[in-house]
Amino acid sequence: MFEIPELLAEYDRARAYTDELWRDLSADELHWRPEEDFSPIGWHLGHQAHVAHFMVRNLTAAEPSPMPDLDDVMDSANPEKLRLPLPGPGRLGEFRDTVAERVHARLEAIGAGDVGAPAQLKIVAQTLLTAIINHEYQHDRWIGEVRQRDLGHALPDDPGSDRLRTVDGYLVVCGWAE
Repeated sequence: MFEIPELLAEYDRARAYTDELWRDLSADELHWRPEEDFSPIGWHLGHQAHVAHFMVRNLTAAEPSPMPDLDDVMDSANPEKLRLPLPGPGRLGEFRDTVAERVHARLEAIGAGDVGAPAQLKIVAQTLLTAIINHEYQHDRWIGEVRQRDLGHALPDDPGSDRLRTVDGYLVVCGWAE
């Protein structure tokens, strides 16, 4: 498996790619729904961070949500109609950045062995980071499709990394060195 610092670099690369997909969009574009029961780009952005936070929280360190008022809004288990109100671009960016800082802090501590059961948690962390990265790219695919097809914006180039593969049209990091 890739080491935690390598996976954190891939996490940052995935987040940077996501930023290229949304940072130039207006608030109206972030909140626009291609169809009534489809989630807008803004929801996907918050959901990516929400899942990263809850995965780290539930598997490695119980800590409170950085923005508890967004928990129900960004939870895919809730029906589409209950995923409101969506935050604006500034708050979405702040939420995503705060979660990324927490992911880094916790996973760096695990990588440094500054936790109980360091060998066991390292395996959990490697698997966890791989899932978080792939979840980021999973939603990037949809964001990119709406960005290009429906909103008429060009797509950025795919991120460059020897650790990335395309599987079923989705970018993925496989989690192991080949």
